[in-house]
Amino acid sequence: MPKRSVLSARDRRVGRKGRATDGRRMIDFSDIPESSGEQLRIMRRVGRPPLGKTARQLVAIRLDPAVLNALRREAKRRDVGYQTLINEVLARYTARNIA
Repeated sequence: MPKRSVLSARDRRVGRKGRATDGRRMIDFSDIPESSGEQLRIMRRVGRPPLGKTARQLVAIRLDPAVLNALRREAKRRDVGYQTLINEVLARYTARNIA
């Protein structure tokens, strides 16, 4: 029996043999005027600003759903982000137990 091909979501979008096209190659930016000084002054940075002297490092961890839900509830009660709360809890723990 031949092996059935399982397509990923990307493969389904692109098609079996086709390649994904980079849409940015087709956009002509040459007719966009330069931004004025006033426009540049009112623009804001996109993305998260660094907190403190250095930017925080992005990591991925797996947490039990019950633990994550409890942290999210506590963060909501304190009116802070849950990732901020996780950082505070870990910082307190490392200060007391590791450092």
